[in-house]
Amino acid sequence: MKRLAGFSALAVIFSSVSGCGLLWGEEGYFRDRGSDYLDARQTAPMQLPPNVEIRRLDPLLQVPLNVADSQRGSDFDVPRPQALRSTQEASEFSLQQSGDSRWVVAQRAPAEIWPMLRQFFEDNGFRIAEERLQVGEFITAWQPLDALSAPMARRLAGRASEQASSGEIRVRVRVEPGVQRNSSEIFVSSTLRPSGSASLGGSAGRGDAGLDAALLDEMTASLARSAEQGGSVSLLAARDFDAPSRVSLSEDGNGNPFLSLDADFDRAWSSVGRALEMGNVRVDDINRSLGVYYINLAEKADKDEKPGFFGRLLGRGEDPEDVEARAERYQVRLTRVAEGVQVTVEKDMNTFAPEEVARRVLSLLQEHLG
Repeated sequence: MKRLAGFSALAVIFSSVSGCGLLWGEEGYFRDRGSDYLDARQTAPMQLPPNVEIRRLDPLLQVPLNVADSQRGSDFDVPRPQALRSTQEASEFSLQQSGDSRWVVAQRAPAEIWPMLRQFFEDNGFRIAEERLQVGEFITAWQPLDALSAPMARRLAGRASEQASSGEIRVRVRVEPGVQRNSSEIFVSSTLRPSGSASLGGSAGRGDAGLDAALLDEMTASLARSAEQGGSVSLLAARDFDAPSRVSLSEDGNGNPFLSLDADFDRAWSSVGRALEMGNVRVDDINRSLGVYYINLAEKADKDEKPGFFGRLLGRGEDPEDVEARAERYQVRLTRVAEGVQVTVEKDMNTFAPEEVARRVLSLLQEHLG
């Protein structure tokens, strides 16, 4: 009925004009005006009365020299303008926070980040006392703040407590492969102790969140500058801790496939959401408290443009009943386990999705995560 009404209205519109020429012809309303400027002709300069002052006006827009002239035999196609280059690029390094925890996410492999981190701490006066490449961390020696570079000492002293400014600091830096491919996560933990406590036989200290925050801020800015200048790659670091995968596809005793993510729930949740978007999977709804993404495999993530005037008039818009009839709705569920997070695909809360569907979705996630 809707389409019949649309055709009737369209027929009335066309019957109100005396031929298609009034709409689409050379003299019609919708004619192509792309070459109208070729018909422009030069005229004689305007003559002004003698008592009027003449002031030259320079053109605001210069006419290019390669436009078509009147001798050109065919229609001239105006070239497309060149695309504007965006000067603003997304940073490769970003600070993340979850509760009291803070860390830096780098869109580079740990093998690239490792030498950049070492260079940052050494340039600021820290002495590397111990390296553990197998677990991707290094520890600096105990040092008073005034033993560091002057800019770093001032920044840390401004964020540290009064007792910390007169004590000694040691920093532990840990680099882990990120959930996303070729990414890293950098964690910094500083420890403070009173000056001279080593001579008393005590080496234990306490953490300082203010110093950690200051170090992360300075480190992020320094890494961004180093990335612009180009960095080196530590092949030794790549061999020791960049190789292990953080994502694995397995199946349980009943043959149901699942994805294991070696990450906490917050990082896993955001990473799975990005992977669904990169895989062009339509997400109709989410429930973070339950750890569920509600997906529709029959539709793509990118929504089509709305139909125009004639499209709406002829009823070309998607019928909600047709969309619902072809829907393939499933749930991507994230569950906390002892080792990290487990991802499964379900038809509903009590039913697993068919194995081929679950394996297809999980393989797509693994491709964009692993």
